[in-house]
Amino acid sequence: MNAHQDSPANSAPGATPIKDASDDSHAATDTTPIAAVRARPYKIPTDLPEADGTFEWNATTIVVVEIDAGGCTGLGYTYTDASAASLIVDTLAPELLHADARRIRALSLKLWRRVRNLGRSGLAATAISAIDCALWDLNARLVEVPLVRLLGGRARECVPIYGSGGFTSYTDAQLREQFVRWVENDGCRAVKMKVGSDPARDPQRVKAARDAIGERQLFVDANGALTVKQALDCAERFAQHGVSWFEEPVSSDDLAGLNAVRCAAPASMDIAAGEYGYTADDFRHMLEAEAVDVMQADLTRCGGVTGFLQAADLCDAWHIPLSAHCAPALHLHVAAAAPRLRHQEWFHDHVRIESMLFDGAPRPRDGAIMPDLSRPGCGLEFKRRDAERYAI
Repeated sequence: MNAHQDSPANSAPGATPIKDASDDSHAATDTTPIAAVRARPYKIPTDLPEADGTFEWNATTIVVVEIDAGGCTGLGYTYTDASAASLIVDTLAPELLHADARRIRALSLKLWRRVRNLGRSGLAATAISAIDCALWDLNARLVEVPLVRLLGGRARECVPIYGSGGFTSYTDAQLREQFVRWVENDGCRAVKMKVGSDPARDPQRVKAARDAIGERQLFVDANGALTVKQALDCAERFAQHGVSWFEEPVSSDDLAGLNAVRCAAPASMDIAAGEYGYTADDFRHMLEAEAVDVMQADLTRCGGVTGFLQAADLCDAWHIPLSAHCAPALHLHVAAAAPRLRHQEWFHDHVRIESMLFDGAPRPRDGAIMPDLSRPGCGLEFKRRDAERYAI
């Protein structure tokens, strides 16, 4: 899908482009107008059936966005419904065409205002997130620097990762095989498994995971499947096997419930949530409710790089650690720049997809990934020909 407009009729070849309405009048002679916005969805089957505490799936949809300006193309993407591509091209792209690509914050604000009556959260937020990531990537490419440098430099040399999968649809043998691979081949110091669909069986699954990984850290994620009482009962049982992270024990919409679990759970266990934060207000409300020990943020949902930086600033102000949720290839540069970042989720589905569709996708070494400073922007190149078979 493509949104493109030729130069206005009253602009002769080589003339100064007509500036976007949001541009500052003093910058009329120094702009980088956006020439085209493209968005296309792709659906990639899973390698095995997958499920968590509240959902099951056999394919993952990614919407890839490209923005052209100044002879460069910026890349962004989001994991969402295919309909986001139409929203981007038909509704959001007109807000961008001919505007100065370098005014990322102003463009982001225009997009959020455009979806006011549609609802900011959910589909609209994921669409804006992909566009924002493409704009940041584009701007780094325009000045030929890696994105992390455009963001002010690295707060850390590399980004620690934790292996994430262990789906409730896996057999114990499949779970053990996946975890051993992450620990032994990738050097992960922590792994995370799904729980919550069958609380009575989960302690046995957790024990199987503990036996597989030895002394490494073990995380669990209920995806909001449990009540407060169920979550507290599970927390006590999981603590016997050294579980140190309990993600979304109850719905992240239930901030009082998260706070209740956080206050009563074993002191050795962090309560985490935030992957469904779409706006800065969502993160602020979670912090004000003292709902989490560790905040999660996902730049493919929370407004892209701009939104992730806002979440990072809020965590910094509240002295709360931040963890990047999924999409490791796209998070890498901003995760390296975020001051309170603890780690990046190395999610099985997204690692597969990103290695299939993007040249430059990171590979772990000793439990961490590192930005490639020899590549401009986010360091990724879309393998369009390889992706075509999955196009919707």
